[in-house]
Amino acid sequence: MNAIIDFLNTIFWGYVLIYGLLAVGIFFTIRLGFPQFVHFSELFRTVLGAPKSDQQGISPFQALTVSLASRVGTGNLAGVAVALYLGGPGAIFWMWMVALVGMATAYSESALAQLYKTHGPDGLYRGGPAFYIAKGLKQPWLGSVFSVCLIISFGLVFNAVQANSIASAMEGAFGVPTWIVGVLIAALTAVVIFGGIKQIARVAEVVVPFMAVAYLGLALFVLITNIGQVPAVFGQIIGSAFGFNEAVGGVTGGVMAAMLNGVKRGLFSNEAGMGSAPNIAAVATPVPHHPSSQGFVQALGVFIDTLLICSATAFMILLSGALVPGSEVTGTQLTQAALEAHIGTFGKYFIAIAIFFFAFTSIIGNYSYSENAMVFLGVGNKGGLTVLRFGVLAMVIWGAVQAVATVFNTADASMGLMATVNLIAIVGLSGTVAKLTKDYFAQRAAGQEPVFHAADYPELGDEIDHSIWYRNE
Repeated sequence: MNAIIDFLNTIFWGYVLIYGLLAVGIFFTIRLGFPQFVHFSELFRTVLGAPKSDQQGISPFQALTVSLASRVGTGNLAGVAVALYLGGPGAIFWMWMVALVGMATAYSESALAQLYKTHGPDGLYRGGPAFYIAKGLKQPWLGSVFSVCLIISFGLVFNAVQANSIASAMEGAFGVPTWIVGVLIAALTAVVIFGGIKQIARVAEVVVPFMAVAYLGLALFVLITNIGQVPAVFGQIIGSAFGFNEAVGGVTGGVMAAMLNGVKRGLFSNEAGMGSAPNIAAVATPVPHHPSSQGFVQALGVFIDTLLICSATAFMILLSGALVPGSEVTGTQLTQAALEAHIGTFGKYFIAIAIFFFAFTSIIGNYSYSENAMVFLGVGNKGGLTVLRFGVLAMVIWGAVQAVATVFNTADASMGLMATVNLIAIVGLSGTVAKLTKDYFAQRAAGQEPVFHAADYPELGDEIDHSIWYRNE
């Protein structure tokens, strides 16, 4: 099994997804007219609106914070450090590039999730890639494959990995036994997830901004206190990305190492094209009431995750001098060493606390995606969700006390298949995305607040839920 899983991961992550995700991002960026640049202000305008008396969904801001809860995890701390260690400072430039084109992918998949959403057994909006694969591509069996892969990877295994990160950090910083940490995380998780999507959204809209502002605030402090070195760090990043100067750090060094590690880190971190964030995008009540508006909200999520939070980690490391060629220090230890250089021994404790918040919110965010997959599979009733919730709690406790490398490889393969299916789907439905985008900005140009009119899309027919979208007619 290990040999098969390793082979699949080599195919998915060594060839299909590294090039596929990048190519799809470039494709949508060009086809849609560079919306993430030309209409950058729209990313913020759409997230600040409040739904008008609609109890069937969550607010755009809540949808953003839940998706950030999942996106912003330990990879933003440890993963960036590994990218710098293996690819040098130039990896950060390529991380930025893949995020910029990934914003168009995130926009497209979330707009489709909104368009094809429906009502679940609990009355809430439900949707995501499985729904637009089944309805838009008319391949329900492929939607089922996607849903199963999502539950395995995001719902179960990745939550064990996040719990393992928290337990390791707490044991290292405060000496708390991992099993105690595991039980405490499971208890906190239970309080949140047994309240359902709306409870998760209420927690995320408080905790996620707090953790993001605290982390970015520290990074800003580091930048200000080292302002004289910032131009040189930018020079390192650009020079290393194109081979203009010798790689600093980086075991392998070179332009290709910088590009490969930067692209990987960007793709893994912001999840654009993976088919994960659209699951919560579908639950939102969009403001304006048009599928495209929620697409812009999730494009903002990519911007915050990679261009702000990952960049914050990178600058704190590069300004610290902790990235030493030939050193064995990488991952979380490198980030801790950087913070200790800036703020003393408190840096170690700050990183442990940051890992707790980043990883815990990832657990509840990942779980929220699984609920939609359960609804699609027809087991999203109270009994089915209870089984899923206990499964998540069991994986959290298990992950806190066990090494999860083999199972993590399995989840990687599962996510690789899931992402491949999603990329095929959104490219296949790209004509619909282009029409939605053109319609949205035509209304903006006419001085109107964009509203989706189903009658303008006769080709969709019964693919979309009449009770949701035809109310505007």
